[in-house]
Amino acid sequence: MTIPAIELNDGHSIPQLGYGVFKVPADQTERAVSEALEIGYRHIDTAAIYGNEEGVGAAIASSGIPRDELFVTTKLWNDRHHDDEPNAAIAESLERLGLEHVDLYLVHWPTPAKDDYVHAFSKLVEIRDAGLTRSIGVSNFLVPHLERVVAETGVTPAINQIELHPAYQQRDVVAWATEHGIRIESWGPLGQGKYDLFGTPAVADAAAAHGVTPAQAVLRWHLQKGNIVFPKSVHPERLRENLDVFGFELTDAEIAAIDALDPLDGSGRVGSHPDDVN
Repeated sequence: MTIPAIELNDGHSIPQLGYGVFKVPADQTERAVSEALEIGYRHIDTAAIYGNEEGVGAAIASSGIPRDELFVTTKLWNDRHHDDEPNAAIAESLERLGLEHVDLYLVHWPTPAKDDYVHAFSKLVEIRDAGLTRSIGVSNFLVPHLERVVAETGVTPAINQIELHPAYQQRDVVAWATEHGIRIESWGPLGQGKYDLFGTPAVADAAAAHGVTPAQAVLRWHLQKGNIVFPKSVHPERLRENLDVFGFELTDAEIAAIDALDPLDGSGRVGSHPDDVN
């Protein structure tokens, strides 16, 4: 199975479908990531705050997969934005991961009340230039945050990783990012089970029409929209199911029906608002 690669604005590329370890317990991470790698995943998304970078690193080390065939993302936590803390933070993450570099390093949240995200991103530029990460980006940034980062650093992030699922599509952020060559990664791509996404006729009908599960239909919707996704599971059968989304294609009508699930008033958000995380 070949997972499509998405080209980034810095010339590097990223597998469009990966494996996310958000909320995977530290004592289960090595097993879960090892199983994901055995199944065929090559893109792993973690973060310092998840507390499971060591497990990710252990799985990579024991996999025997050449480093250049893997794509590893981690993230800078909110209390490490100031002074030279980002450089210390990436060194700690690399030590836990057992790697000489990551493929993508993200500012995890803008923390606007502290007003230090521009400084944090400027440090990520230094980290990239030092060879400790290939690409840099941001996570949970809204349009005003993106505008400031680009204007004040002169560097456009490669990625903005945001909450995105059918009931909350962040069309303004996606439009701005697309216009400026920033790729969108969807976290919580299935709505984190916090609403009955799979029971909606748009999703259920699309799944039935193609003989797939509702989750596969939604993941296919993301892929056809150009989003990068990394659904999380600790169950091997679900890991296989999430990867088995390349043998069918949703119709334009099915895409439009899922698009229409967004109430457009922001009420579909299931995670925290970026302005409130500081």
